[in-house]
This record gives sequence, C-alpha cells and structure tokens, in this order.
Amino acid sequence: MKLTTMTQVSLDGVLQGNGAASDDPRNGFERGGWALGKGDDDTRRLITETYQRAAAFLFGRRTYELFAGSWGAVDQMRAHPIGVALEGAPKYVASTTLTAPRWQNTSVLRGDLMAAVRELKAAPGGELHVHGSGALIRWLLQNDLIDEMTLLVVPVIVGQGTRLFPQNGPDLALDLVRSQVDSKGVTIQSFRPAGRPHYAAA
Repeated sequence: MKLTTMTQVSLDGVLQGNGAASDDPRNGFERGGWALGKGDDDTRRLITETYQRAAAFLFGRRTYELFAGSWGAVDQMRAHPIGVALEGAPKYVASTTLTAPRWQNTSVLRGDLMAAVRELKAAPGGELHVHGSGALIRWLLQNDLIDEMTLLVVPVIVGQGTRLFPQNGPDLALDLVRSQVDSKGVTIQSFRPAGRPHYAAA
C-alpha cells in the first residue's frame, strides 16, 4: 500500500487543536478550533474523497481516541461519508498503551512498529492513510516510510501549540506533486519525499 498523510496546519506550522477547542489542551494550549469551518466546498469535497480512497487507516493513539469518540460514536458523524469510510476500513493504531480499542476493525500495533508498518505497506494495492497523528507522522518521516504527504495550510497564525515539524529535526527535500488554493485561502499541497536537501556552498 502507498502510505499517504493529510494534515491541517496553520501558517506557522501548528497542528495542535485544529478540531474542537477542547480536543487538545496539552501544555496549556488555549487556541483550539482554529481550522473549524475553514476552506470552501471544494476543499471539503477533496478531504471527503481522500478518506473514501483509503484502503486502511493508521493512527497515533491520541488521534485514534479522538476519532473513535467522534467519527466512530456520534450518529450524525458516523453517517457522514467520512464516517462511513472510517467505519468500513481496517484501522491500525501505533500504541504501547492502548489495550481495548472500542472501534470495530481496529488492530493495535505493538512491538516492532517499523516492521509492522513495512508489512502494511507491502500489502498489494490501495492507500494507507494517516490523518492528524503529528508524532506518528514525524516518526514516519524520520524513518523514510511516507510515500506522499498533503498539507492543508489554513491562513491563520496560531502563535502557540505543537508544530508538525520540530524546530530541530531531520532535513528532507520534497518534490511538489500538486498545489491549489481554494476561495477561502486554504492552500492544498501534496509532496513526495526526495531525499536530503542540497545546500548551497558558502
């Protein structure tokens, strides 16, 4: 399977608290909900179609629990095409602490995560999707396991919170696959990792 990610980030790179204001108050974060209602109908359609394209989903524990408590539990959300796509597909959670997943079709990946993800990627056909799950995405990038990543950049500077990319981390060149801007200023960019960047000589 092709491993792809889709992540909403602010202009300053924050991914924490993009959903409901109360979803992720870690480290005193008080500015949640900055992405709700952003983007136009075309962007919402693209997001829905992306979920529908997934053959399986891979989550970090925190994102999985947020999704299980919303897309997997709230009737109105379960009936939405995104909820239907999530319900019907296999779901894998990278966690050493989750013991009793409450969402059907869920498997917990314990032990050697690298081997488990490589085994999923080796399965024939389809796409393995990661949504949210910032810590997991950083780990996947660090271990060269992502085939394509899409960033939905919301035109807002949040000014606090966890960033998708750490201040000090591995470097990575990216090839642009596609790019578009919607009528509300949300930029959708898809990239493929392309090894290490080339730096200009002094």
